Amino acid sequence: MSAYDAVQKGGLKLKGVSDHGSKKKKKKDKQKEKLKEAVSLQQEQEQQTMPERPVSTKTPAELAFERRKWKKLEEQLVDRAAKSHKDRIMDFNKHLDSLSEHFDIPKVSWTK
Repeated sequence: MSAYDAVQKGGLKLKGVSDHGSKKKKKKDKQKEKLKEAVSLQQEQEQQTMPERPVSTKTPAELAFERRKWKKLEEQLVDRAAKSHKDRIMDFNKHLDSLSEHFDIPKVSWTK
């Protein structure tokens, strides 16, 4: 006999806890399924016969704002596409050169 012969195999059984691992399957009601299918088919047919018009719930001011926003976005895209990467870097460097050096880190040293 080895030391591993008395090992418990399987799950632990706890006191006061019943084992309800298996449940009975519920029977399906065939008539209810047929009714649901019939209703869904009718709804699909109604949707196909009457195409829905998109209902706009936006005010005229909101529509005008969206038009301006899209127009501005298109203009920005055209401006960005006009400049190459090299041109953008040169413009950025010019901008940095024009800034004051107020925010540069001052030299803090007592030796020099």
